[in-house]
Amino acid sequence: MKTIKELINKIMYDKRENPKDYTLLYFDRVTRRKVELKFIDIDRIENGFMIVIKDKGEINIPLHRVREVRKKYKVVWKR
Repeated sequence: MKTIKELINKIMYDKRENPKDYTLLYFDRVTRRKVELKFIDIDRIENGFMIVIKDKGEINIPLHRVREVRKKYKVVWKR
């Protein structure tokens, strides 16, 4: 199985993949639930974190919190 970092890089840089087809579910430790994130909302990957730009600024989400990746609602990776 690929690591989450390898999968994210494949989605970002493989021209055969369409990032708009993907969503991620990550565990939010504040709300204690899984949160869905559109892949296209990821700005970049740095030092083990996904950097997401939202209205209030940057959000840093650790890669180890990603629990699932879906392509068009089909699970393609799961922790």
